Amino acid sequence: MKADSGKGKSTLIAFIYGSRRDYTGSIDLDGKNISGLSLDELASYRQTRMSVVFQDLRLFPNLTARENIALKLTLAPGISEAEIKVLTEKMGMQIYLDQRCGTLSLGQQQRIAIIRALVQPFEFLMLDEPFSHLDKGNTEIACALIRQRCENQKAGMLITSLGEEYAVDFTQRLTV
Repeated sequence: MKADSGKGKSTLIAFIYGSRRDYTGSIDLDGKNISGLSLDELASYRQTRMSVVFQDLRLFPNLTARENIALKLTLAPGISEAEIKVLTEKMGMQIYLDQRCGTLSLGQQQRIAIIRALVQPFEFLMLDEPFSHLDKGNTEIACALIRQRCENQKAGMLITSLGEEYAVDFTQRLTV
């Protein structure tokens, strides 16, 4: 989905993720309105069925990149250590794994947030302007990894942007 700033892209993701409930209408997951889900049910969806890269990344600055990634795996088993190593190497982040996220550049933090989203199990992946601090080369690498993980998981995906086109396959594109 692409749209100018202030059109509600991040808000839509927050609604779908269940972190905001100040909307009218309904959002259904498996035929259940998410506003009626208990906190435990919503947490279960977030841990095993949906993954997200928020625009503000939501990394823990005092934890290392490795610890930020590992947090997802404590909630639900995801991919193996060997697969994580491949992701971090392809994204050029292996040398930064033991560095605190608060000391990384925004582009490095963005790559860690993408890796963190990809390590957990998911049926639906949401990415809110996930490449805003990445150069073209790193964006292409990230897109290839995202595409591969979604194919492997048979997962759907929603990517928001300010108008950029990315190297991922979509069945539908929305412009607001």
